[in-house]
Amino acid sequence: MKPMASGKRNTRSNGSWPRKPARQARNPRFVVCIQNKDYEASLQLRRIYRTVRDEKASALQFLRVIDESGEDYLYPRKFFCPIVLPKEVEKSF
Repeated sequence: MKPMASGKRNTRSNGSWPRKPARQARNPRFVVCIQNKDYEASLQLRRIYRTVRDEKASALQFLRVIDESGEDYLYPRKFFCPIVLPKEVEKSF
């Protein structure tokens, strides 16, 4: 790449995040709870939860989530938003 006349680097961006591979998007490792209707005792809104891979549940639009009890249960996928955490934060879970 040829430097610009001003000597500054070209820092253009298309304004979007890189797409995740389909497998990671279907089975995110961490999610944040955005809805907990009928599960108020098990799920806290805006809390980060770790998931467990479950292909059958994923095919049915569910996620296997380790909830407030410390056990993993199935919850509707629409209750969560997938997130990517820095490695240092992941290690603390």
